Order: sequence, then C-alpha cells, then structure tokens
Amino acid sequence: MQRPPWLGKLIGGVIGLLAAGPFGAIAGLLIGHVVDSVHRVKRFVGGTMKAVQSTFFETTFTLMGHIAKSDGRISEREIAVTEQLMARMGLSAEHRQEAIALFKRGAQPEFDTEAQITRFMTQCGAHPSLRQMLLMLLFSTAAADGTMAPTEHALLRLIAARIGFSDAAFEQMLRMFSAQEHFSDAPGAASASRSLADAYAALGVAESASDTEVKKAWRRLMSQYHPDKLIAEGMPEDMVKMATERTQEIQSAWEQVRKARGL
Repeated sequence: MQRPPWLGKLIGGVIGLLAAGPFGAIAGLLIGHVVDSVHRVKRFVGGTMKAVQSTFFETTFTLMGHIAKSDGRISEREIAVTEQLMARMGLSAEHRQEAIALFKRGAQPEFDTEAQITRFMTQCGAHPSLRQMLLMLLFSTAAADGTMAPTEHALLRLIAARIGFSDAAFEQMLRMFSAQEHFSDAPGAASASRSLADAYAALGVAESASDTEVKKAWRRLMSQYHPDKLIAEGMPEDMVKMATERTQEIQSAWEQVRKARGL
C-alpha cells in the first residue's frame, strides 16, 4: 500500500499538539512536512533509477538485434558473440531470457528504432557514460563476425547522432573500441596484437601527445567506465561486468604507454 503524502505532517502535528499544545502542533507540522518531502524525493529517485535501468537494458538488446539484422541476416557468428556478450555481462538467468526476447524483437522488420532511441534519451540521455557504454556494446555486436558491414556502420552512425555524438566523435569512439579490443582477454577477442600504436589509439590520444595529455585521457576513460559510476547513473548491476573488462583493457593500454615513456 502506498504511503499517503501527508502522513508525516499528520503524525508530526498530532505528536506536537499532545506534547506542547498549539505551538508544538505547528512545529510538528513543519517537521512532518520535511519528512514527507524527503519521502517524495526518495520515491522519485527510486522510480527514476528503475526506469533508467529498464530502458538501458531494453535499448541495448533491441538495438543489438536490429544491428545484427541490418545487413540482411543474423549470422551464426553474431548469435554466438551475442551469447558470449550476455555471459560476459554476467546476466542472471531471468535477465538472459529477457535479453534474448528483446534481441529477437529488435530484429523484427516492424521494430521502431526511432521510438526506442527517443525512449532511451528521455530516460538515460542525461548520463554521458550510459550513452557511451551503449555505443560500445553495440560496436561489439556489429563487429561480431570480424567485419563491420557498411549497413551496420551507417546504422551505428545514425544511432550515435541521435544520442548526441558528432560524426567525428563517433569515428573516434569506434577507433578506440577497435584498439581496446586488442587488450581484451575475453574469448574471441582480438588480443593477438598489442602494439604501442594500438595502446595510444585505445586511450584516444596521438603518440605525439604530452605525458600530461596521456595521463588525463587515461584517467578520464577510467572514470567513464568505472562500475560504481555506471551503477549510480542507472546501468543494471548484472551488466556492469562488461564495464569492468573495459577498464582492464584501458589499464593494460595505459601500462604499455607508461612503460614506453618511462613514467
């Protein structure tokens, strides 16, 4: 049963009246008003957080399905990699079944991409880290079969623009994603080559960048993908494992750059 919004004022007023008469009742009403206000804020924040978590989850997997189908068919490789992603995320059994259903829904011809993105921006648009994490997860799907088809690239560019990233920012993020994958220890990841050039690209800086600039880029990325920050912004807790892996990749790239520079 939902708590009445005036309950705090009622209780505070009655207690104040019994304890100190009319003046006590006024004081009790004021205290009760504060209690009611705090309760309303908690209810609002809690409700908003659940909406953000639900929308992020829904958007991630419907758009994964939509991207996988955008080149005409969903390959066995794309299905396998999507299942690997679910395992890497650490989804609960219930969330895994829900994710599969959402993936299939996004692959349907009638799926409304624009409506889904609008819903995402309404609930999650104020959180830059969630917007960036969404794109990184979608990159994983598009690159699942080893190459990114032109239709997938075009769709990702469109999604990126709709969630607030310029073409230049999109291409930069895609380069960073590709380079960071070289530092991944996850099954199937491209970890055979870990050149110094890849390390700089993973951090999003040029090899000519100063030590200060490189450190700043590394710290910014570690902050963006920090699991605690993503959970606080509304990322479902059983999806955070992917963010943890991303910070490990960034850290590995930084260590290679740091050693090369003697820092």
